[in-house]
Amino acid sequence: MLQTLRLHRHKLLLIFGLAFLSLAASIWIGDAKTWAEIDWLDVLGEGGSAVAIAVWMVLILGSRPAGRVTDLLTLGLGFMFIAMWQDNLDEFIRLPAEQWWDHWLESGAMPFGIALLTYGLFHWHGEQLSINRQLQKRESLFREHRYIDGLTQLGRADYLKQQLQRQLAASVGKPLTLVMLETDHFAGVARAIGHREADRLLREIAEILLLNMRPQDVICRYAGERFALVMPDTDAEQALQLVQELRLAVQHFAFKTGQPAQTLYQRILAGLCTARPGEEAAELIARANDALLQAHDGRGCYQAA
Repeated sequence: MLQTLRLHRHKLLLIFGLAFLSLAASIWIGDAKTWAEIDWLDVLGEGGSAVAIAVWMVLILGSRPAGRVTDLLTLGLGFMFIAMWQDNLDEFIRLPAEQWWDHWLESGAMPFGIALLTYGLFHWHGEQLSINRQLQKRESLFREHRYIDGLTQLGRADYLKQQLQRQLAASVGKPLTLVMLETDHFAGVARAIGHREADRLLREIAEILLLNMRPQDVICRYAGERFALVMPDTDAEQALQLVQELRLAVQHFAFKTGQPAQTLYQRILAGLCTARPGEEAAELIARANDALLQAHDGRGCYQAA
């Protein structure tokens, strides 16, 4: 987050610099109010709103790269923060009535900030739709960042269960196939090339699978070198053909290691099963794992009954 914030230091300096200047100007020309004159409910509401807006702004800047949408969202929230900040200063400092800039900061910055924020959200909406299309094979019906695997950026086992529950509910009366995929003899490969290279191999295998999946399919990292592939509206025969294509894609992938330089070719095993009427997600996962165990017996790919 700090690394990303450094990209936006000029915007932060502008907004918080204006806030500091308004504070200094208010102290210079104004008079402090007595404790009895301060409305603490207004201080809580206006000051709390200013702090909340500042936190939103920092979170946005800490999670987004530079760009037009980021600028619009930040400036919109920034002007709203300035308005709430100045409004809160008025609870502590009495300014002369002839000062025009105080009224402008309170009343002018807020609608200007709201307009910028609204315009930014309009463009953010279009940006988000593009991101949704990019993440379709990773998310489909369900998004939850807490369930994302840090290595492959795919959903974990708990995400798979949530995804299956939604897919089973959405595909009543339609076939749904779950496939478990696993890299053959991965433990030996990891010992030979080292864990760092083995992690990179897993990431690249995940990318190969993503590239060769259909748009409606969803892939997760179930555990270790095992992946789970959810295929909605797909019967066993169709799934078997698609899985064979995935196996061939990985089989022809030439993985280049670092030092010593070498090329490795991988083979993946697959176990698949089609959901039964009324079957729960946990039962379907268990059957798919059993099918994968059968595939280890030299079959390469096993289709459960």
